[in-house]
Amino acid sequence: MTDPGDTPPTVFVLFGASGDLAARLVLPAFFRLAQEELLPPQWQLIGSGRRKLSDDDFRAHVHEKLTEFGPKPDDGPWEEFASRLHFASDGFSVDDPGRLVEKVEQAEQELGDGDPSSVQRVHYLGVPPTAFGPTTEALGAHGLAERSRVVYEKPFGTSLESFRKLDEAVHQVYDESFVYRIDHFLGKEATQQLRALRFANGLFGSSWDRHHVASVQIDVPETLDVADRAEFYDETGAVLDMLVTHLFQVAAEIAMEPPATLSSDDIAQARADAVKAFRPLATSDVIRGQFDGYRDIDAVAEDSDTETFVAARMYVDTDRWRDVPFLMRTGKKMAESHQKVSLIMRDPEGGPYCAPGDTGNPECADIPQRGNVIRFDLSGDGELGISMNIELPGSQSELTTQWTTIPLHDVHGGDPLPPYVRLIHDILLGDRTLFTRPDGLEDVWEAAGAALDGSAELHSYEPGSWGPREALQLAEPVGWTLGDQ
Repeated sequence: MTDPGDTPPTVFVLFGASGDLAARLVLPAFFRLAQEELLPPQWQLIGSGRRKLSDDDFRAHVHEKLTEFGPKPDDGPWEEFASRLHFASDGFSVDDPGRLVEKVEQAEQELGDGDPSSVQRVHYLGVPPTAFGPTTEALGAHGLAERSRVVYEKPFGTSLESFRKLDEAVHQVYDESFVYRIDHFLGKEATQQLRALRFANGLFGSSWDRHHVASVQIDVPETLDVADRAEFYDETGAVLDMLVTHLFQVAAEIAMEPPATLSSDDIAQARADAVKAFRPLATSDVIRGQFDGYRDIDAVAEDSDTETFVAARMYVDTDRWRDVPFLMRTGKKMAESHQKVSLIMRDPEGGPYCAPGDTGNPECADIPQRGNVIRFDLSGDGELGISMNIELPGSQSELTTQWTTIPLHDVHGGDPLPPYVRLIHDILLGDRTLFTRPDGLEDVWEAAGAALDGSAELHSYEPGSWGPREALQLAEPVGWTLGDQ
């Protein structure tokens, strides 16, 4: 992690500071950075919103949310942290800047020792996507876009048309080099290991292609309900919430060609090139589902067609990955919660052992059905796992499958950081490696195809299950590596 000591004084403006996203993710990440001593030596955080809050009211609000979601303020350094928190009430728009301009100017005078131009600005838009355009326009109208970076949550648009419209509005105010579009799955520790395992280890790098990989699975089932954010979810659904954002970006990390260097530009270009090679999803590639009882939730329409589950089979049209299925699955109220990426390796051809799945030979009935799997567990601090077929110790020549795992929190000298902590730190330093580019995002909308156009039928599934039974066909003949299907 880069030493933040050379980072200039910074004013961090958090739009939507009293909202749920700020409470659960952004403010805890900022406090964790303070605990890790990874914030600039001089900084202030200004919350912006319509609520009538004094600075002390906002500090009390932040203390309450940290107590609820962590890190606990009693673990320190709360007093010093709280002294740098401020709030600009009365909203912010093109017509009325509220108190934000005044608060920013005051902070810059204090941080810049009389030279406000030495202070960098970071504007974090933790607001609904419909507010991205108007807020960006207001930043330009009131002079706050100067010497600043701007951060957007997902989804950055809800369709190809809305993406292009928003992208144009943003670029009327900002040069692309100052734009940061967050996808927190790219900030996960285990996602970083995808590159390290492949590009720093010849054993795995030489096998990262269609000749050795039978299928790729990106599986993010959730046991969570949607009742606490039903109104948002009913307007969004699993495709927008997860598939075209998180899962497609992880797929691009797996599918990319080796970048020339590890610079942010080269990695972003490799990721964008991978997305460009995604074959658009056809109706037969997509299974949409909705759990029974979803339409009974308050704020959900009685005839809602919103999917709470989606499974997709995508192909990447490059020489490396041609005809290898990339299987993606996510849903609410499923049997278990996971965030796992698995590369299912091809079985060896010939040789004295039965191949896994050789059901035509009675002597092979009891051997493992899956051989080598490389797995990345993206949840928590992350974990790497590899399964191998080994001979069962004893008097008979029988095969069994064993896993070996590397929990990243156990790596000597490591200090895993939650994704929002990592990403906000990178924003402060100006590192855009883990952020999406507009060309890559535009191709995502093209690739989403039938997942977005409504042509895929909506199936029902029981809460606590692994989703609609129709999703089984997408993973044949290998099958999903998670679940009882």
